[in-house]
Amino acid sequence: MRLLVTGGLGFIGGNFIRRAIEDDSYSKIVNVDALRYGSDKRNLAELRKNPRYEFVRGDIADPTFVRRRVRGVDAVVNFAAESHVDRSIADPAPFVRSNIIGAYNVLEAVRENGIDMFVQVSTDEVYGPAGAGEAFDEGSRLRPSNPYAATKASAEALAMSYHNTYGTRAIVTRCSNNFGPYQFPEKLIPKTIIRALRGMKVPIYGKGDQSRSWIYVLDHVEALKRVLLKGRPGEVYNIAAWNEVTNLRLVEKVLSLMGKDKDIVEHVEDRPGHDRRYSIDASKIRRDLGWSPEHGFDEALRETVDWYLDNRSWWRPLATKSALHEAPWKPRRRR
Repeated sequence: MRLLVTGGLGFIGGNFIRRAIEDDSYSKIVNVDALRYGSDKRNLAELRKNPRYEFVRGDIADPTFVRRRVRGVDAVVNFAAESHVDRSIADPAPFVRSNIIGAYNVLEAVRENGIDMFVQVSTDEVYGPAGAGEAFDEGSRLRPSNPYAATKASAEALAMSYHNTYGTRAIVTRCSNNFGPYQFPEKLIPKTIIRALRGMKVPIYGKGDQSRSWIYVLDHVEALKRVLLKGRPGEVYNIAAWNEVTNLRLVEKVLSLMGKDKDIVEHVEDRPGHDRRYSIDASKIRRDLGWSPEHGFDEALRETVDWYLDNRSWWRPLATKSALHEAPWKPRRRR
């Protein structure tokens, strides 16, 4: 199988390619990435001389480029997206361009070339906030609360419309919050580690009682491999490991693993449209495709902290003042 991966120099895409290249099922993996702020060539530096791997710099918002690159492949996995909620609140325009127009361009190229499989990698945020004890399944109504989630929901709708209208063999996956190696410093866990190492305060929105379900990125990419090979076109698959924890408790766990005092946590003004809780039911992928997470939460969190401690040369160039700031709109400290 010749596989095209978009956004493969980002956090999840890079981890996916790193695992997929170990599988002889893929005769060639072509990685298309625009090399924007969340991407880094160093993420897959070890594959540069691998004859089964090819990197091509390009933007999926450019339809001519996309049509040219999709020719000759058997399957496409679309990771390419603007992904930080805070940035989408500050400026939604790049999210519309990449997440909606980009997805449309890829789908058009897939349709025109009769590609065997298209996987749209999405997020649990499309469901919006979950109530206490509630877990959304694949049939639940979508209620995105912020521009990032809305653009991801739009891309999903396009993918399913192409399946229903044109017979495109499209699948959508919705995953809970990821963590692990190579995650960009602006995200909660790496930001906490890096700021704590630098003796800086660690900001938490509001009381920090927002609840999220977390999955180790290596478990996520194994689920995606299973979907790509065994998933049914026209289906949606939730991917989660049921590791639910509040943001404050998560930060305290990271600081404890680092031997840092939780007094460095600083509560700041909450962001607009901040969903209190996300929760999804991943029974379908377990039942239909036989996938289940292999890593325990505490073990994976320890491995993640150790990776950032051992790979400072990777994140130092990325840990700019902008990346480590609390939010683009400069929240106020709570009194």
